[in-house]
Amino acid sequence: MSDLFEPMREKRRAASMPLAARMRPRNLDEFAGQQHILGPGKLLRRMIEADRLTSVIFYGPPGTGKTTLAHLIASHTHCHFVELNAAAVGVKEVREVLAEAKVRLGDTSQRTVLFLDEIHRFNKAQQDILLNDVEQGLILLVGATTENPFFSVNSALVSRSQIFQFEPLNEADIGSIVWAAASDRERGYGHLPLELKPEAVEHWVRVSDGDARRALTALEIAVLSGGKREKNEGGKIVIDLEVAQESIQRKAVVYAADGDEHYDAASALIKSMRGSDPDAAIYWLARMLHAGEDPRFIARRIAILASEDIGNADPAAIILAAAMLQVVEFVGLPEAQLTLAQAVTYMACSPKSNAATVAISEARADVEHNRTVLVPRHLRDTHYAGAKKLGHEGYKYAHDYPEGYVPQEYLGVEKHYYRPTDRGKEAIFAQYLAKLAKIREER
Repeated sequence: MSDLFEPMREKRRAASMPLAARMRPRNLDEFAGQQHILGPGKLLRRMIEADRLTSVIFYGPPGTGKTTLAHLIASHTHCHFVELNAAAVGVKEVREVLAEAKVRLGDTSQRTVLFLDEIHRFNKAQQDILLNDVEQGLILLVGATTENPFFSVNSALVSRSQIFQFEPLNEADIGSIVWAAASDRERGYGHLPLELKPEAVEHWVRVSDGDARRALTALEIAVLSGGKREKNEGGKIVIDLEVAQESIQRKAVVYAADGDEHYDAASALIKSMRGSDPDAAIYWLARMLHAGEDPRFIARRIAILASEDIGNADPAAIILAAAMLQVVEFVGLPEAQLTLAQAVTYMACSPKSNAATVAISEARADVEHNRTVLVPRHLRDTHYAGAKKLGHEGYKYAHDYPEGYVPQEYLGVEKHYYRPTDRGKEAIFAQYLAKLAKIREER
């Protein structure tokens, strides 16, 4: 016998769900963002629409639609949907889901979509349980992770899955999602006397940092807290900039000390300094400091760049870097941020040369792969009795000659590792070496 009250209970359950859950897209056309993988003609969209999807791993920051898309895949492909969080389940629960999926496929020919959130939290043994069923197509695995799957997920599972990277939503996407929730009469707040100010939405768009869930939660808090009730306008709920700021606190920067954000931000900092863009470099420094990055790690990276990318074009760079290391170590934050900023902008504005870096790289390659060059006899140590009997003589002391230089063999083979550029101080080195080359030719 049918339950006449079930639709009413279902409606109440839906109303009690968080706004972000209620506003999940109902089809692919409502899905916001990720056009690089879901746009018309893109691979993932073609696979979903043709019902030819294999197991996939969605990789990206929170609030970008990974869970939502998993629900849409199950709905579009008419699959049974099971959602698990890897942090909350163990081997037993996963085995039960896999066993039920086999029975369901045999009895009704219906496939099962297993959405495994935070799949990176499964250890290798737990992930191995999925391999056989994924390979045979008994389940359609949709794994979601904020960590790089090539580092955090079993390589055997990665090789059996398509990897799709999700990007933070752009400001236009976040704005449209918020306005849609404010006007939707069934799932959002369109049934309320709500006046949402554009500056409030702009604030949420900016502070949510590409996370749609964060922006919708802010709207929900603002509405549930009553906004600013206008007594003369029928109890209208007004959400202005002040209310918006109260409903979303300090921006949470997604940044794990051992995750992609750590390495990506460090890479951006180094490349901005190398590319002589002080504005970009100082932004990435601020981003890393705001996220709680160890200032000593930042200082070490700057010191490396001083030699690797500036070198003899500005020898003072490594001196400044050494001083910066000491200040960071002995003073610490927050004051050391000033020294880091000085160093970062100095490195970005310095002339660049990687001639010394290339020189040591080429020389070490020769040492490792080619025949060992013997030290010429006249360069060998003579500070012991019998050195002359071994033929360790003939060295010419440079200071005994004009220019403080005398042509003499120092390597024994013809090699040019160090090729100074014409930038900064190194241009003077290049001129000096050219002058010595001319002296050798003349003699």
